[in-house]
Amino acid sequence: MRWLELTIGAVLVYNFVLSRFLGICPFLGVSKRVSTAMGMSGAVVAVMTLSSAITSALDIYCLHFELNGRPYDLGFLQTLLFILVIAALVQIIEIVLKKTSPKLYQALGIYLPLITTNCAVLGAATINAKSCHTVLESTVFGCFSGIGFALALLIFSSLREKLELSDPPRAMVGTPIALVTAGILAMAFNGFAGLC
Repeated sequence: MRWLELTIGAVLVYNFVLSRFLGICPFLGVSKRVSTAMGMSGAVVAVMTLSSAITSALDIYCLHFELNGRPYDLGFLQTLLFILVIAALVQIIEIVLKKTSPKLYQALGIYLPLITTNCAVLGAATINAKSCHTVLESTVFGCFSGIGFALALLIFSSLREKLELSDPPRAMVGTPIALVTAGILAMAFNGFAGLC
């Protein structure tokens, strides 16, 4: 049951964007085209998975430890350490994307470095630390949380592409209709609340 909650729960029930309302900036900023949403989704899944594994290991083995029978708690460094790890991972992914897919790198623009400050990535690392997950559980939770973020982003971007072909009232064109759509999508995802 624990693994079911970590996997299905992270994707549907406790979706970072649509249930926890974290990571809204890239969700709204990169969701105009499915192609850019796919690129951002892949980057976020990679960063969330790797950062969850690394930050969990650092939290367990470096921030809370015993030396000569005396316990030490460096938990006050947790947020700083987590942000440094996330920033390093984003830089690595940015370099790889720039070399392997310059077109996608250009399409993502400013939103790629903003993954560093994406509160969903930091939220996953913090939730892992607070929930006392093992490194494996943290990695699985981070991966499936990233998949949930990607699912929400891809559904929303495909809806936005369809909305461009429609003829909404003039006052609803652009951001207003996007926000209404995001709200309806969030309500739909909250229907999964009793699953786990």
